Amino acid sequence: MRTSRNSNDRAQLQVSPEVGTWLARRSSRADDWTADQLAEAKRGTTVSVVIPARNEETTVGAIVTAIREELCERHRLVDEILVVDSHSTDATAEVAAAAGARVVAQDAVFPDLDGLQGKGEALWKGVAATTGDLVVFVDGDLYDFTTDYVTGLLGPLLTDPSVAYVKGFYHRPLNGAAGSEPEGGGRVTELVARPLINMFWPELSGFVQPLAGEYAGRREVLESIPFVVNYGVEIGHLIDLLELRGLDALAQVDLGHRVHRHQSTQALGRMSGQIMQTLFDRLERYGRLVTAIPPATILAQFQRGTSTDGVERELVLTDLTSPQRPPLASLPVTLRPENELDLQDTA
Repeated sequence: MRTSRNSNDRAQLQVSPEVGTWLARRSSRADDWTADQLAEAKRGTTVSVVIPARNEETTVGAIVTAIREELCERHRLVDEILVVDSHSTDATAEVAAAAGARVVAQDAVFPDLDGLQGKGEALWKGVAATTGDLVVFVDGDLYDFTTDYVTGLLGPLLTDPSVAYVKGFYHRPLNGAAGSEPEGGGRVTELVARPLINMFWPELSGFVQPLAGEYAGRREVLESIPFVVNYGVEIGHLIDLLELRGLDALAQVDLGHRVHRHQSTQALGRMSGQIMQTLFDRLERYGRLVTAIPPATILAQFQRGTSTDGVERELVLTDLTSPQRPPLASLPVTLRPENELDLQDTA
């Protein structure tokens, strides 16, 4: 293990014994299992794949097709593929349906509830609209998707009943005008999430990519935790499950390589703010930090535009308030969507 320390510090730096043991025990690779092995290990367990998608017509079709052909039809490993169309303005829903997915409009699930914006909202409604004992989440913007993503995440869940939730990790290049940085794709992770995790929940410091969008869990586990509706959803999951289930119930799998659409620096700033808001909420919720004044939720950013009070920039304000959907298991049976809507409806 490589360490970095101040030259005046002669002590050897190392993670805690708990994290070190967890890394060895709960880290694996996608190719540790084949689809045939996992199909045999299912033994009646059902599997749903949920793909949240917003304006992903160029990528979602290939993802759905690969899962359908390889894991539904050839190996009988996946039982349903659901694409949650999150207010797309392109042909995402049509492309996904043509590729073989069941498609549901985000606001069609729990129509009696006011719709909220954000990735976490799509994930929460995806869980509600599926029936699998195991639920696998895959982002809809992947350019180099392979079905190893799904089999890798299912491996620990189908072969070890003590594992409740599996997070993916991978090499994430950052491609730009100056070339490609092999591990530069996880900017929010390295600049925001990882430092804060190490400060306040060092038990989670062994996760290579705590914000990864590819992960899977047992239905009863996913239904027992709240979902932050925006980009705070992933960090919220890890913290809540650590507190409720303990570190050993969590695992991670190396999925190899991931290339997706990169967001602008300002978009990453808004994402970072949502993640920080979620983490501070958990600090208060679990009694790890008490503050006299809660953190402000308005993010001020500047971009090229008209002058603002003598500054030759346009001031852009974003509300980072991070509402949460309650655990699905806490909802009244009458609110469950099975008998309320046609899940094929993409309108």
